[in-house]
Amino acid sequence: MIKEFRDFIAKGNVMDLAVGIIIGAAFTAIVKSLVDDLINPVIGLIIGGIDFSNMYVVLSGDVPPGTSLAAARETHAALFAYGSFITAVINFLIIAFVVFLLVKAVNKLKDSAVKKEPAAPAGPTELDVLLQIRDSLRK
Repeated sequence: MIKEFRDFIAKGNVMDLAVGIIIGAAFTAIVKSLVDDLINPVIGLIIGGIDFSNMYVVLSGDVPPGTSLAAARETHAALFAYGSFITAVINFLIIAFVVFLLVKAVNKLKDSAVKKEPAAPAGPTELDVLLQIRDSLRK
């Protein structure tokens, strides 16, 4: 049983998957930094510095007006934090677009690195060979 487990782990698929997960975790940090540190500030300038993350509606409880979402959550009031959801959707769309651009660039690089080999000339088909055999048997 241990030998089977070792063989399973040593298979290329499992190792490739492990490497993919590790690279994916590191890549996530890069993309998150790109979005949080470079793209979101530019978008904030474009939309006038609106911060959606602190937009909420108090459903029940006592929260003073102008309180940040974090402070409002500490009061244990029931909140409808629609701003956090809007921020999450915007961040998702930005991250998805950045990943799309990166994958597109990597695929383009990969395609240019792999030189396309010229197609081998097509040989005779099976029908052509059978016709040649028939003709040579007739002679």
